[in-house]
Amino acid sequence: MKLHANASSKLNVFTGYGLDYVNVNLVRHQGSLVVTPEAVKPWRPAGFDDLQEQDFTALLELKPEVVLLGTGSQLRFPHPRLTQGLLHAHVGVDAMDLSALCRTFNILVGEDRRVVALVLFN
Repeated sequence: MKLHANASSKLNVFTGYGLDYVNVNLVRHQGSLVVTPEAVKPWRPAGFDDLQEQDFTALLELKPEVVLLGTGSQLRFPHPRLTQGLLHAHVGVDAMDLSALCRTFNILVGEDRRVVALVLFN
């Protein structure tokens, strides 16, 4: 699915997605990713079942207000112990399917929020 980007922004936004990819600013990415308004980089877990607590606590250095966890085509919730470090730091964590992640991230970037998107495909 294609999403429409604001051409005047230099910040990252999702411009499309599919079963095994996302487009960020029209550039196709596959595999697990961390996406911020300023950066796109690989993320360690290969999939949802590979998530570990340190995958989330490492995000604290990014100083996010909210972390969006995209769990592929199906909504899945991580065990609360995995995200407890973020929650103790008063960082909101929201799990959603990939399509909701893309839309929500774009809205939050447009509101100038410190958002981090975590992209998983399975």
